[in-house]
Amino acid sequence: MSSVLACSQLCKTFAEGDVALEILKNVDLNVATAERIAVMGASGSGKSTLLHLLGGLDEPTRGDITIAGQSIGDLSPLQLGRLRNRELGFVYQFHHLLPEFTAIENVAMPLLIRGVRPADAREQAIALLERVGLSERTTHKPGELSGGERQRAAVARALVTRPACILADEPTGNLDRQNAEQVFELMMELNRELSTSLLVATHDPLIAERMDRVVRLEDGRLI
Repeated sequence: MSSVLACSQLCKTFAEGDVALEILKNVDLNVATAERIAVMGASGSGKSTLLHLLGGLDEPTRGDITIAGQSIGDLSPLQLGRLRNRELGFVYQFHHLLPEFTAIENVAMPLLIRGVRPADAREQAIALLERVGLSERTTHKPGELSGGERQRAAVARALVTRPACILADEPTGNLDRQNAEQVFELMMELNRELSTSLLVATHDPLIAERMDRVVRLEDGRLI
């Protein structure tokens, strides 16, 4: 299977006063097409940092990252933004929906950024919101949705561009068990149907056991 996301000898160091904190140490990871991987580790172990680096949201101290076979180190911010919009989707523990926009507008946003015609973007957003069980809530703003509904809208936004890989950082960590199961099952369904890879940082062993493999961050190293 081809690689959709990979890193080699990835390191990240943060300065805290006069002290250098090495969060990630020579991490190697390859995510294949349609593969489902759980990243586990204690709080503060670097799971979120790893996902941010792989998604091009932060720069590594050292190491190489490739998205869809393209090294991102030499890309301009505009080129990286286009690549990220085309190949990746992001789901976070907190939904990060824009509060002033409706569910339709939030889900359509990645398509509009890509340059899709507004009418087409709206049509695709509505179709995916219906798919995630929000057909009656499409014109509601985030403040009018429940926690589970907001997270399902966030998953729809991540998937609307049909990305090669979803990076999910504790996507069910802020939900009760019923809503967590609905959100995770939705991601699994779309993984199967669209061959979208999943890289999920999680503390939840019930999620981890349903993935293809589990990797663990300990002392900055991936094992």
